[in-house]
Amino acid sequence: MERYLDLMLIRFGLIAGGLVVLALVVFAVALTLKRRGRLDEARRYAEPAVRAAARAAVRRLEGGPGRSDRRGGRR
Repeated sequence: MERYLDLMLIRFGLIAGGLVVLALVVFAVALTLKRRGRLDEARRYAEPAVRAAARAAVRRLEGGPGRSDRRGGRR
């Protein structure tokens, strides 16, 4: 049991560390774009992708695991 808890703690640490590194990278990229004056241009390009991802997430969450009228014929 102790070994399992140790592995879970290591896994949590790796995931949390990865998220911190990812946040730092995103912050550094945004800061670089802002300093070069291209942040608005990057936002203009990224906005459609973010909206599409948000729509897909909403569709997935609204459907839920027990949705019976799924498209594609799979149930």
